[in-house]
Amino acid sequence: MTETLQLYSYWRSSAAYRVRIGLNLKGLRYDIVPVHLVQDGGQQHSAAYRELNPQGLVPTLCHGHRRLGQSLAILEYLDEVWPDTPLLPATARERQRVRALAQLVACDIHPLNNLRVLQYFEREWNVPQPEREQWVVHWIEDGFAAVEAMLAGHPSTGDFCEGEQPTLADCCLVPQVYNARRFGMDITRYPTIARIEAACLALPAFDAARPESQPDAPATFRKAGDQLPNTSA
Repeated sequence: MTETLQLYSYWRSSAAYRVRIGLNLKGLRYDIVPVHLVQDGGQQHSAAYRELNPQGLVPTLCHGHRRLGQSLAILEYLDEVWPDTPLLPATARERQRVRALAQLVACDIHPLNNLRVLQYFEREWNVPQPEREQWVVHWIEDGFAAVEAMLAGHPSTGDFCEGEQPTLADCCLVPQVYNARRFGMDITRYPTIARIEAACLALPAFDAARPESQPDAPATFRKAGDQLPNTSA
């Protein structure tokens, strides 16, 4: 019998969004434990949460006595423990490409526009919001240009980033596209990315993982769907 999985998550966290997709693709049942990244000075900074995750970041996945952090490591853990519906393909070449795409998003794009970076700009350097948003858009555009080049016309690109089944790469790409839309980016400039995102969101596993579908999403955001206001949280 599978032990209960608990996902400490924030509805609009890209990293938590990735893990929700992976859990859904594998058909695993899990309970969401909301961690609000802004309220109370950021609930992720509380002593109680730091005991679960010393970095004070989301997500944290609890599997029995295990406390698992870092979204990419969690997704690979899911693949090793529950190998059905694999998130990594069969060959070394395919796995390398999937990991390269996933890490381009998770390690190169996302950390530069993460909440704590934007809060530091505001708190320590008094960087105005327009300049903070310009920073975010610049690094997403820079990264998406590379992702689009890696996907467009590549013989391994299918309905999804690698072939005809979603992988770790798609789990990372879709949340980053969501972020890009939040900051007003025109995704049609990246036609392969836009096509893959549409194919992913047509699947129930991706649809159920959307930020606006989460139990801790504010009611106004749930009603607004994809038309979300631009904020830095």
